[in-house]
Amino acid sequence: MFHVKPHAVNPRHWSLGQVADAIGLHLRGDAARVIRGVATLANAGPDQIAFLANPRYRRELANTGAAAVLLHNKDAAACPVATLICDNPYAAYARVAALFEPIVTASPGIDASSVVADAAQIAASAHVGPLCCIGARSIIEDGAVIGPGCIIGTDCVVGRNSVLVARVTLVQHVTLGQRVRIHPGAVLGGDGFGIASADGHWLKVPQLGGVLVADDCEIGANTTIDRGAIEDTVLEVDVRLDNQVQIGHNVRIGAHTAIAGCVAIAGSARIGQHCLIGGAAGIVGHIELADRVTIAAMSLVTHSLHEAGEYASGTPLQPSAQWRRNAVRFKHLDTLLRECQRKPADHETDPNK
Repeated sequence: MFHVKPHAVNPRHWSLGQVADAIGLHLRGDAARVIRGVATLANAGPDQIAFLANPRYRRELANTGAAAVLLHNKDAAACPVATLICDNPYAAYARVAALFEPIVTASPGIDASSVVADAAQIAASAHVGPLCCIGARSIIEDGAVIGPGCIIGTDCVVGRNSVLVARVTLVQHVTLGQRVRIHPGAVLGGDGFGIASADGHWLKVPQLGGVLVADDCEIGANTTIDRGAIEDTVLEVDVRLDNQVQIGHNVRIGAHTAIAGCVAIAGSARIGQHCLIGGAAGIVGHIELADRVTIAAMSLVTHSLHEAGEYASGTPLQPSAQWRRNAVRFKHLDTLLRECQRKPADHETDPNK
């Protein structure tokens, strides 16, 4: 069963010096100062570390009550308390916050309420929580945690030290690498949207592939990843998906790409490495995005992007009356352009010019 150790009973508190040594930061201040957690600049107390990553919050620095602040060297002179100097304050914050994260452990074993097929293989060090179902020929490797209510179908693999938090469904032919983390409600390996028209009705196209998730990926709550139609749908190493993301069949997502909530990627799209895709963006099928492409939120990507860079589409928010006027004119843009192209220039019709 899961045993959660509350924040107050972490194994030990940290001094500022210990924090600096653990993360590899340069400390300016009292190394013996005791730290018990992290907080924002505005709300931090005298035993907490804050951070300044976004320049919008620089105005809060002068009045912070924090014991110390993680910040870039260029902001250090304006800080009234101890500083932990770093090139990337937000990444440093993530590492410091991990020092104070409540410790969650899962005892090895299979809960009596779970159902495990005879042909399944469960490592002795794995944890299977209550009300789980594990299908035939599926493999749960060393240190994996299968949280309550998870369903793992046939021919699946959950790699070493991977965590299915709760109510995760691996339908069939899903392979997870090591240290994969999947949040509640996610569904991997369901059928992709494959249909063919025949004589006025639809035929279902069999989905014969699987889903392959490489090491160190994280998949958000209620995200869905369809199995491939023939070949596998693939997430490469260290891909991060937010909540409610839809990944169609045969999509391939390159290593270290991060995708925000409510993004939809249609079948057979290829996303490069180190890409960033903003919330609610849509990507049509059978196109390719190069490495290091950034797509702004709410954008629609309708063609391949072969060069790295930032891309955006859509209309910014504006007053309703202005939007209605612009929308009416938008419908006439093609006609107006054609008229302008046909109309001769003034110097061509005026003999005095």
